[in-house]
Amino acid sequence: MRPESGDTGHGSGDVPEHGRPPRIPPPRASVEDSGLPLPPPGDLGDTAAPRRDEVPLRPPAPAVFEHPVLKALLGAWALAACSAEEAAAVEEHLGACGSCADEARRLREAVGLLQRPESLDLDPGLRTRVLDTCLERRPPRIPVPEWAAAYDAETARLDALLQDFGDAEWHAPVRLRWFRSDESTSRRTTVAGVIAHLLSVDGLVGVALGLDDPLGDVPSKRPTPASRTEAFWRASHFPPTRSVRTPWREQSHSLVRTVSFTRGGAEMTPVSYGDFELPLHDAMLDRAFECWVHGEDIAEAVDYPYAPPSPRHLHRMIDLAARMLPTALAHRRRAGLAAPAHHRHLVAAGEPGRSLRLEIEGSGGGEWLIPLDSPAAKGSAEHEVAHVALDGVEFCRLAAGHVPPQEAAAGQVGDKEAIRDVLFAAASLSRM
Repeated sequence: MRPESGDTGHGSGDVPEHGRPPRIPPPRASVEDSGLPLPPPGDLGDTAAPRRDEVPLRPPAPAVFEHPVLKALLGAWALAACSAEEAAAVEEHLGACGSCADEARRLREAVGLLQRPESLDLDPGLRTRVLDTCLERRPPRIPVPEWAAAYDAETARLDALLQDFGDAEWHAPVRLRWFRSDESTSRRTTVAGVIAHLLSVDGLVGVALGLDDPLGDVPSKRPTPASRTEAFWRASHFPPTRSVRTPWREQSHSLVRTVSFTRGGAEMTPVSYGDFELPLHDAMLDRAFECWVHGEDIAEAVDYPYAPPSPRHLHRMIDLAARMLPTALAHRRRAGLAAPAHHRHLVAAGEPGRSLRLEIEGSGGGEWLIPLDSPAAKGSAEHEVAHVALDGVEFCRLAAGHVPPQEAAAGQVGDKEAIRDVLFAAASLSRM
């Protein structure tokens, strides 16, 4: 609604008051409303030019950072934690300041060292989860025993690592390490030699189950893992090559199938290692543990990351090592390598005695009470004299002879002598 010509409203009319322009400019007529054709684009002139009655917008002035501020931002810039404005200011400054450019380069290199190489393999627990889901929907007619599942999973993981190896990888040098007589020892071989070692020692379980011995007619001085491995290596006309993978994998499949078909008390079938025996269910865990440890040795030789087992399987392996500690400690004591038992605490078999609490942290961990004075004694919290805490993977590497007992990162409280004896007993579980 427009005011009459006589209206003296403040600047709302079309006629200037006292010769002054109106406060509010009148609306402009649109060319679309006139019915005339639109002018060609060339006659429009500079579309970006502001109107005479408009104030042109200017971009905000960039923030100015002083040298101390820019130097303080170098760490955040190296971690890509700066805002876009800060990053632009830092990068412009680096072109003019040599000292800051050197510092930025060093920080970027340090950040690169913090980023661990990631494995291209799937999560080791994924296979177990997929199989569990499948078996929940359709239970197997002949299931794999739970005590053989770790061996089944670890042999499958190692085989997946080997499948793309070329000749150079199969002949890559590998150093097998273990702990003997309070000293670290090692044996040099190749990736193919490691698989031949696994084939020879897994054959001990196969022989106990009535399967063919992979050594065949090759004589072995003693039925121990080391002696069988040396016999296999000597019998090879040439150093083992990729051809050893097929018999090793076929044997691992045969072992899993055979234990799956057994019924009743087959899990207690004794498996002889020459110097000692293990029941079948523990022998399968032992073979799973060694397969993982040597899988890490192979992966290290070819510079490839290799993850630990799934927590469920890792816990079973740790439990086996913890159950073997009292016997290992007794053997070391008889050999004069451990402190003598405290006779005032000796008890009858099955009775509580002096104990060490072994606390394993991380995935697959737990707590075990280790009897110190007799393998037949029972661990007792009331007779606890020491407490040791270790990471699960660290403890397994200690038991594999890959970490010296003196260097094991262990939290320790209590009897130092008992702690030392148990750590050395754990390392003595290792063998070639």
